[in-house]
Amino acid sequence: MNLKNFEFKARVDDIEEPENRLLTLHPEFRGIDHQTDTYFNAAHGRLKLREGNIENSLINYEREDYAGAKESKVILYKHKPDAALKEILTKQLGIKVVVTKRRKIYFKDNVKFHFDLVDRLGTFIEVEAIDEKGTFTTDELKEQCNRFFDFFGLKNEDIIDKSYSDMILELSNTR
Repeated sequence: MNLKNFEFKARVDDIEEPENRLLTLHPEFRGIDHQTDTYFNAAHGRLKLREGNIENSLINYEREDYAGAKESKVILYKHKPDAALKEILTKQLGIKVVVTKRRKIYFKDNVKFHFDLVDRLGTFIEVEAIDEKGTFTTDELKEQCNRFFDFFGLKNEDIIDKSYSDMILELSNTR
């Protein structure tokens, strides 16, 4: 499945405050997912295998690393958990890095909210305006992200300009 996605990620000290603010909008709660994202050595963009108790998918995506709402070009393959897929990818591509997190997932219409506790990194909120059917323009998706940036009272210095995988790799390289 190809989809259009605009998103931002922000570091937050108190994850409950923005979550409580979101709850005033009566979003749909999808649950708490304990996720392991295994990133593989990819020739282009990023390739990760997400293994969770809610979401399981192979995700190929390309996204520029800069602060603020940004577009991601995503190809998503949802699958049932199967150890053979990870074994094949590991043997063929090699593992680049592994990210583990506890993620609360909410939806409000086409906008997905993640409240993340990422091992070794801390707490974050991630907002994704998603278009699976070609319903929204890129500008409309970006505007949705900007609206929630303001709604949560975030500041520019809260925004993270890279993926969790890059942040974990940076930690590993400083040791």
